[in-house]
Amino acid sequence: MAEVIIYRTQYCPYCDMAKRLFRELDVPFEEIDVTHDSDARAELIERTGGKRTVPQIFIDGKSVGGFTDVQALQRTGELSKMLGGE
Repeated sequence: MAEVIIYRTQYCPYCDMAKRLFRELDVPFEEIDVTHDSDARAELIERTGGKRTVPQIFIDGKSVGGFTDVQALQRTGELSKMLGGE
């Protein structure tokens, strides 16, 4: 199974929707809360090439964007492939 990391903040509805999507797919993920963690926030900005919005989702180290991006990948079947389902 692929490694999934979700950078998130508290009180972020799109972060919650992303987590819900992966739970519904029964895919474990690591959460990194950048709300009050400046080191984690700096890591997020570096890994995404300057993006500051959350959620930012990584699958096997590759940035796949935010919730709407992952949702689009799910609709096309690409998400399943990225997660090792096909």
